[in-house]
Amino acid sequence: MRFIVFLCLLIGLNTVNAQPKVIDLKTPDVFVSSVPSDLELNISNLDANSYDNIWFEINGNKVQASWEDEVATIHAEVETRSELKVYENDKLLYEKELTPIPLWMSILPPLIAIIMALLTKEVFSSLFVGLLVGTTIIWRYKGFSLFISLFKGMFSVVDTYALEAINDSGHISIIIFSMLIGGMVALITLNGGMKGVVNKLSRYANSPRSGQFITWLMGLLIFFDDYANTLVVGNTMRPVTDKLKVSREKLAYIVDSTSAPIASIAFITTWIGAELSYITEGIDQLGLNQSAYQVFLHSLKYSFYPIFTLGFVLFLIVKKKDFGPMYHSEIEARNSSGINTNAVKSAHGANEFDVPDSVKGRWYNAFIPVFVVVVGTISGLVYTGWDSAVWNDTSLPITTKLSEIIGNADSFVALLWSSLLGVVAALTLTLAQRISNLREAMEGMVSGFKTMFNAVLILVLAWSVALITEHMHTAIFITDLLKFLKMSPYWVPALTFVFSALIAFSTGSSWGTMAIIYPLILPACWKISMEYGFTPEMALPIFYNVVSTVLAGSVLGDHCSPISDTTILSSLASSCNHLSHVRTQMPYALLVGGVSIAVGTIPAAFGISSIWLFIAGFAILYLAVVKLGKST
Repeated sequence: MRFIVFLCLLIGLNTVNAQPKVIDLKTPDVFVSSVPSDLELNISNLDANSYDNIWFEINGNKVQASWEDEVATIHAEVETRSELKVYENDKLLYEKELTPIPLWMSILPPLIAIIMALLTKEVFSSLFVGLLVGTTIIWRYKGFSLFISLFKGMFSVVDTYALEAINDSGHISIIIFSMLIGGMVALITLNGGMKGVVNKLSRYANSPRSGQFITWLMGLLIFFDDYANTLVVGNTMRPVTDKLKVSREKLAYIVDSTSAPIASIAFITTWIGAELSYITEGIDQLGLNQSAYQVFLHSLKYSFYPIFTLGFVLFLIVKKKDFGPMYHSEIEARNSSGINTNAVKSAHGANEFDVPDSVKGRWYNAFIPVFVVVVGTISGLVYTGWDSAVWNDTSLPITTKLSEIIGNADSFVALLWSSLLGVVAALTLTLAQRISNLREAMEGMVSGFKTMFNAVLILVLAWSVALITEHMHTAIFITDLLKFLKMSPYWVPALTFVFSALIAFSTGSSWGTMAIIYPLILPACWKISMEYGFTPEMALPIFYNVVSTVLAGSVLGDHCSPISDTTILSSLASSCNHLSHVRTQMPYALLVGGVSIAVGTIPAAFGISSIWLFIAGFAILYLAVVKLGKST
């Protein structure tokens, strides 16, 4: 009897062991070729001995896997149409054809969005179509038919990418900040603040040239954050430049071309923290005996594009000349009958509300809320980034202390606090002077919120395009495209400048470009220099040049890209048609970019003094304004 029971157990055990192994493969949601990805294989009916006997092949090459319970994870770069095989000893258990998205397709969503926007001059549908192309490609390579992929892709634009773009705390902060600034501008318009600013500044800004100069000067003074710079300067100066018949396109250009350039090179800005963290990631791999801040300071003498841009804008203003599409916009504005400066306008020019003629112009009703925003932002940056150890370090100069503190600050929180305080200040001034009752003031503030809707919608679509380029690894495609251009170290800064500009143009994000390029190019630059036979002392100037060109190229690409958030905010703050802003700004940005690389970046890499290069570059830009420009 015992023998029969033992035999039954043995038969049952063998039956269990004989059960076939079932394998379920899970690939990433966005599975792109030539990009390291994790393939998860859930293998059921494993026994203790199976783990050592199972092995994996991709295209005939054995690959390693890590196990967790019955899940094997393979981390590998998979080429288009690869073959995955799973063996137990020499027995084939499973085979599957892998069809990742070809990496070259990753460029299609931003490329189609940008080309369509430039051709159709309509940004909403262009961004949506670019997104739809990307989501359709993703679903198509998941095995669905083209029609089903198009159908599912259309919903993914909203339920995945737009939703995820909005769900980012930084993006939400920008939306709320923009709306609060819009509400504040509406209030200071209703209470006569804007009218008072126009009257006050008219004493100094009494011509198109002086109006543009004051706008440029304000752009330099509000240097600590590009978003605050753009929205405060654009909204404050718009009534003034409207009265002086300066085109909205020119206002948007001045605002856009002073905000990011000055914020990217100033010592105490919201950019410094991101820049230092990106530089740190790169230099940590090299073992350089320098801090990221020291590297940043050394790189400033090679920051040709931001500095040339600030000078070029001034040359255009001083000489009262423009060329290209901007010239036509300026002539049209000069010949117009003027714009009603007593109305707050949406991004497409529709009047939201009018200011009664009985409202007296009081400049301080605008100055106080704007002052609160500026001081509140700086105070918020210091508060959120405060580090007593840094502040009490007697070996550090005051500028370094402030830079480190503000670099570690939460800029979005500071902007939210300051913009809310600005609204409260504007509302208090309006009610205290009995210019409007509470209901009228709140209605005016809500109308100010409404003026931001179009820009917020463009921002959400642009962020969604940036997100899909991240998922599809567009930056890696551009990187691989340019990798074959192996050259001497002297040409690496120029290549980096072009490279960074292309990525920023395609993704619409200068910060995202810096995050991608800095850790990639800094070690590569150093390695190329060492292999070329350079000593560390010879390699450092090239290294500093590369640090600056990543930043400069990112800003240039941002200036030219219709999907850039700072470009969109410049259009918003100036109430300028967005694509008109891109169309008029691009020739100027490309000219300055060309001079920067030809007269600055390349000669500097070969050892020519930056002082002489800045002099030569400014001279060429001045001559370009004189020779190409026409009087406006």
